[in-house]
Amino acid sequence: MTYAHFASLYDCLMEDAPYAKWVSYAENHLPREGTILDVACGTGTFTLMLAQKGFQVSGTDISEEMLAVAEEKSRNMHVAAPFFLQDMRSLEGFSEMDGVTLFCDGINYLHNEEEVKRTFSTIYSVLKSNGTLLFDAHTPFKFEHYFNNQLYGVDNELVSYMWFCDREEELLSVRHSLTFFVKTDNGLYERKDEEHFQRTYPVESYVSWLEEAGYSHIEVSGDFGKRPLRTNDERVFIKAKK
Repeated sequence: MTYAHFASLYDCLMEDAPYAKWVSYAENHLPREGTILDVACGTGTFTLMLAQKGFQVSGTDISEEMLAVAEEKSRNMHVAAPFFLQDMRSLEGFSEMDGVTLFCDGINYLHNEEEVKRTFSTIYSVLKSNGTLLFDAHTPFKFEHYFNNQLYGVDNELVSYMWFCDREEELLSVRHSLTFFVKTDNGLYERKDEEHFQRTYPVESYVSWLEEAGYSHIEVSGDFGKRPLRTNDERVFIKAKK
C-alpha cells in the first residue's frame, strides 16, 4: 500500500479528528513516567500530543511518506519524539514498554485474521510485565451501515475529494477508492488517486485473539472508554494487559 499522495493531505483531511479524546483516553490508562510506543502513528499528531503531555513516546509507521511529515512536525514544534519505519506485524528494537497505543483504526488496515494475531503477539513481546495495550477499531456496525458501497465527498478551496467505499468479498472488508483534486500554485487542480483496504471483526474475535496471545484484564468500551460499548457504536476501544 502506498501513501504517496495521502501523506501530504492527511492532516488536512483529519482536521476534525478527535485527537484530544484519544490523548485523554491514553492519559487515563498509561503511566505518565513510562515509555510508550505509538504504533501506526501516521503523521505523528497523536504521538506529539502525548509527548507534549510529558510522556516518553516513540512512533512507528509503515509509510516513509507519513513519517517524513511527522518528523518535520516534530522539528517545527520543537517536541522530542523519535519516529521509526516499522511494520506493526514485526516490531524490532523495542522492549519493556509500559504501554503501546494503536489508534485511529490502524488495526483495520491488516488484511486477515493471521495478521491481527501476529500484531497482537508482536506487541505483547515488546511490553513489560503488566504493560498496557490500548487500541481502537471500526465496529462491524460501521462497516455494514457506513462503508456499504457508499460515496462521500468534500469540496473546499484547497482540496476536494470523492471517497467510494466498495465492499470486498471477505466478510466485513472494504476498499476505499479516493480521488483527490488538489489546488496547485497556478490555481489549477491536480488529480491524485489512491486505494486503501480495511477489514474488521466482531469484538468477540478481537478479545479471543488477545487472550490467545497471552493478554489479560481485557476491557471493551465505547466513546473513548467512557461507557460500555453499544450496538450502534462506530468505534470500539479495547484495553489489554500483559
